[in-house]
Amino acid sequence: MNEEITVKEVRCMSDDGTNYGIISTKDALATAEELGLDLVLIAPEAKPPVAKIMDYGKFRYQQEKKKKEAKKKQKIIEIKEIKLSVKIADNDINYKVKHAIEFLEEGKHVRFRVFLKGREMAHPESGIEVLNRIWPMLEEFGVMDKEPKLEGRYVNMLVLPKEKNK
Repeated sequence: MNEEITVKEVRCMSDDGTNYGIISTKDALATAEELGLDLVLIAPEAKPPVAKIMDYGKFRYQQEKKKKEAKKKQKIIEIKEIKLSVKIADNDINYKVKHAIEFLEEGKHVRFRVFLKGREMAHPESGIEVLNRIWPMLEEFGVMDKEPKLEGRYVNMLVLPKEKNK
């Protein structure tokens, strides 16, 4: 920007679209100062490098504004986690599934995790069995994103909410 530009010649243009052509950096700086603006190097790799005469403060402000606007529009996905064990009773399963259904109806993602303790690690299919028992209760409320799968000491399954017809 401005005096920090070390190249001899630049292809110069202004913010309003005026093209000054290929001129020396000194002339471009003089023109920018005449207009009360800054000379900003846009494409330093080009032959010759491209510089633009603009209000740099205003440009940075608009970039920040665009970032904030994009951040507002992005959707934050919330994942709720429900922990289970291999030896879980049926009424406990029903209670946890009831909570999972509430989360899915609110539009949240639900991750089921079955923790395998000690010797249960020798038979991870028992954890997959627990998740396969839960899935029929959730089918009408959600979509299975990840099949039950062993990851370390946990067997995980991810359920996403079904799309609402608008």
